[in-house]
Amino acid sequence: MKKNPDNAVALSSLDAGQARSAMESAAPPVSLAHLNSCTERRRVLASLGGMLTLAHSGSSLAALMPAQAGARDGKKRISMESMASSADSLDQLHALIIIRQGETIFEKAFRGVSTREPVNLKSVSKTLVATLTGIAVDRGVLPSLDGTLGELVPDLIPSGADSRVADITVRHWLSMQAGLQRTSGPFYNTWVNSPDWVEYVLTRPFVAQEGGRMLYSTGNYHVLGAMLTSITGKSLLELAREWLGQPLEIQVPPWTRDPQGYYLGGNEMALSAKGLARFGEMHRMGGMIDGRRVISQEWIDAAWSARTRSKYSGHAYGLGWYLALVDGHRVAYARGYGGQVLYVIPSLELTVAITSDASRPARSGEYMDTLHDLLTTRIIPAVI
Repeated sequence: MKKNPDNAVALSSLDAGQARSAMESAAPPVSLAHLNSCTERRRVLASLGGMLTLAHSGSSLAALMPAQAGARDGKKRISMESMASSADSLDQLHALIIIRQGETIFEKAFRGVSTREPVNLKSVSKTLVATLTGIAVDRGVLPSLDGTLGELVPDLIPSGADSRVADITVRHWLSMQAGLQRTSGPFYNTWVNSPDWVEYVLTRPFVAQEGGRMLYSTGNYHVLGAMLTSITGKSLLELAREWLGQPLEIQVPPWTRDPQGYYLGGNEMALSAKGLARFGEMHRMGGMIDGRRVISQEWIDAAWSARTRSKYSGHAYGLGWYLALVDGHRVAYARGYGGQVLYVIPSLELTVAITSDASRPARSGEYMDTLHDLLTTRIIPAVI
């Protein structure tokens, strides 16, 4: 399935004035499958702005998801065979699992390992660490999202850090609004080759105000992981196995550790495609799995409330989740390098897990948008 330029889903960026104007206009939602003109892109951004306005006023993504049984009325359905053929044509895509109304209706590894073997999920790890943070809040291990680094784990703060680092809240580490210079993209290799990863993050200069614009940075989540380890006395691996692996009955293998022994927060974690799908389905079910509660609905509401917006995809960002509109429905999704993606669409009772070749890029406007197209033009028409 080649990228269809008429179905491009990449969104152009807005400056602050345009964003305010877009939020005021609050245009109705439109499908991400028809964004080939600047006018359409602005209209979609306006609808996204409306979503941000509602979320900032206290509404969550879950609350904004009315059932839309007739959303596909008049739209052409396609067969599961045609959908599978389209997925198979993407040589970067490894595995696809579709869960509809709690039942696995499609599961196939087109290439690579089986759907039961763990694979590197890259930055989907951020969503996993965000969920561990939510469980810590649920259990009272973290008092609130407004707790600061200085209040919770002052010993992590190096002597050379800006005094404002102590005031960064858990919420802003999660939402990528810490304000510190990024450790992702062109800064990543320098960071992971430093002798102390936590110290490196915390001694970056401020390039924005805390709570300001989104600065995508894996280091934010590494600090969160170190905070959880320091507070609980358990490694991030132990927490992931105890709080996610056991209740979800999924395997969580060890992954990369920094020179101080902290497991890397925000990258390199591995789950099987089936495990990733089960993690997503647990969120779709409001934090429950097989009658057991893993995380609170209140946390999911908070995680799926828009806090900021990615300048790369144009999509809103909550607490470890991207938030967008797909085929007229609101979707929360996690994404990682190479094309590791988890889509959760509660209004369609749909969870989709995709794993891909983690050695190849999947940028917005390129392969990631091809996967969005697969969802909107193949998967949804085949199963709804």
